[in-house]
Amino acid sequence: MIIAIDGPSGSGKSTLGRLLARALNLLYIDTGSMYRAVALAVIDAQLDPGDTEAVTALANRIEIDLEGDPDSLSVLLNGRDVTDQIRSDTVTDMSSVISTIPGVRRAMVERQRAMGRRGAVLNGRDIGTVVFPDADVKFFLTAVPEERAERRFKEDHTASATLAETLAEMIERDRRDSTRADSPLKVADDAIVVDSTGKTIEEVFAQMMESISNVHRHH
Repeated sequence: MIIAIDGPSGSGKSTLGRLLARALNLLYIDTGSMYRAVALAVIDAQLDPGDTEAVTALANRIEIDLEGDPDSLSVLLNGRDVTDQIRSDTVTDMSSVISTIPGVRRAMVERQRAMGRRGAVLNGRDIGTVVFPDADVKFFLTAVPEERAERRFKEDHTASATLAETLAEMIERDRRDSTRADSPLKVADDAIVVDSTGKTIEEVFAQMMESISNVHRHH
């Protein structure tokens, strides 16, 4: 079974993706962390993100692995555990830039498809539209920007940014994700839209599990 979860930053994709993967005993693939790993490799190699050919070549060359159970997923870059490193502000900014490069997206989509074929919960920006357009269930998670910024702000204990800065960054990132030419963030025609504004994680999880069992009943 393949479950796609798309949505903007801070919509709860990772938390809910992990919960669903555990409940359904599926592999959990956080595609955002794969782009972050590429971003870290770009920074380490001191590449100019504007040099899209060099960045694409690097994205095709590096080894990215996701290991462990959904709750303690480790991200390995060329065999090195970079789970904590890829959460830094520098990497976040860089990943937002390099993920707009078509060649990088294509390199990651190939990997995501290969990993997900055994059955998985994948979260990202283009899973239901590009990576697995024929996923069994597609969710599009969303919430008002203010609430998403607040969640991201609470999650990010290391951040020096204020809530207002986090919100401004998020709105800019939403704009960049939604307007890019290559696989922009958009709702797949057959996606179930889940607005988590004002809802607890438990409530949203229950709603998603119910949708999954409905889909199963109709197959």
